[in-house]
Parts: sequence; structure tokens; C-alpha cells
Amino acid sequence: MGRSGRGGELQARSRNETARRLRQVAARAEAASAARKRASARRLAVLLTVAAASVVVVTTAAVASPRPAVRGATAAARNAQRSTAATTVTGTASRSQAGPAPATAQPAPPSSLTLTALDRESCPVKAIACVDLTRHLTWLQSAGRVTFGPVQAEPGPPGSAHATPRGTFEVSWKAGPGFVSNIYHEPMPWAVFFAPGGIAFHGGSLTTPSHGCVHLTVADARYYNQHLPDGAEVVVF
Repeated sequence: MGRSGRGGELQARSRNETARRLRQVAARAEAASAARKRASARRLAVLLTVAAASVVVVTTAAVASPRPAVRGATAAARNAQRSTAATTVTGTASRSQAGPAPATAQPAPPSSLTLTALDRESCPVKAIACVDLTRHLTWLQSAGRVTFGPVQAEPGPPGSAHATPRGTFEVSWKAGPGFVSNIYHEPMPWAVFFAPGGIAFHGGSLTTPSHGCVHLTVADARYYNQHLPDGAEVVVF
């Protein structure tokens, strides 16, 4: 065989060897790619399995034990209420320690008590102050129109030596908030004297009968004292 024949054979072998190697490289590359794909698929499957298991565990726990959550919310609400109550008590205590506000007598709010037709008939139009001993009521009026009251009053016990006298009287004189009876030695704040024997409107008990006077709340007594001038007509019936 000549040189040209051997050269051609060598070239053919070289090409075949190169082709074989390329095929081997391609096969290895394909195998490696397939292996990577399978590994990725396995990892993805594992991740999905773990995620699914976590969802199942959380859902099961939430369904199996809803009450503790409710109790926890309730306990939190109770703690908040206790905190609010404690703040309120503390605020009240602070205000108390700061000292009470100065007491000032104020007229009573508009009364829910009502007058009957007999009340209106029994107290003449020209009277300024009216007292119903039976119903324990009193009011002020001007030209027959009620300007204050009616408010609760406590007269002397009927049929006794301390019964409040009935009749038409006039305001004779008035005293201040610190006046004390010189007969019974009891306070008669804002007294408005209108009948013989020291009978007066003044601040006093609304549950204990008087010694003949007409007891009012201190606020109402002050209002009467300020709005009943000397000589004002008082009718007690």
C-alpha cells in the first residue's frame, strides 16, 4: 500500500475516533442533564410534600382547639377592663385627694311632681308661696303661674302640738345659712319666717317631721330665701 493509501486510512480512523468521542461527550451531557432534571424534580416533590404537611398540621390544630383562642381573647378583654377600672379608680382617688369642690347650694332641677286642680284652686292667684300639707308639696308662683317647683316639703306632724298651721300669712323676716333655732337649738339654714311661733321655710330633713316649720332641701330653701321678699303672701292648706 502506498503512502497516499495509508494517509487516507489514518484520516478515516481519526474521523471515526473524533465522531465516537463526540457521541460519548453528547451522551454524557444528555445523561448529566437528565440526572439534574430528576434531582430537581425530587427536590420539588420533597418541598411540596413538606408544604402540604405543614398546611395539614396548622389546619388540624386550628380546628381541634378553637376554644383556647377564644379564652385567650376573653382573658385579654378582661385584663383590658381591669386596667380601665383601675385607671378610673386611680383617677377618682386623685381627684379625692385633691380636695372636695366647694359646696354651693343650687336650686333643684325642674320638678317631676305635678299639681292637681285642687292644688291650684286652694292657692289663690295673689299668693307667692303655696304649701300643700296633705301631699307634702310646695311651690312658688306669680299671678297664678308656677315659677318654681312643685318640690317636696316636710311639715310638722298633723294633729300634734307641732302641726304646721294652715292659713294665709306673710313673710316677716329672713335669716342666712348659719342660722340656728334659739328654741330647739337646731340649724335652720336659709330660714324664711312667715307665721307666728317661728314657723318658717328652711333647709331640713325630708323624712323626719319638723317642729312646725316647712322643711326643704338646702338648695330649695336658699332659692325661697332669695325669691320671697318681706311681705310676700304664703298660703298653707
